[in-house]
Amino acid sequence: MNATVSILAEIPEDLHLSLQGYLDTHPDWDQDRVFIAALSLFLLQNGTNEAPGSSVGYRRAARVYLDTLFKHAV
Repeated sequence: MNATVSILAEIPEDLHLSLQGYLDTHPDWDQDRVFIAALSLFLLQNGTNEAPGSSVGYRRAARVYLDTLFKHAV
């Protein structure tokens, strides 16, 4: 089961401009894909005090991160 949660967040203008520049030059990426990759990477790096790979949450975040990175536009 793949559930999604909608997130509304304000970001600094400089970050928005950088994101827009990235998206303009990478048409196979969209805003949602960038945010999913960034959030899952953050959770991989900071989400647990347990050893990497030993928790279910770590493995789930790793799966989402890798799926997002290697997702190909259809």
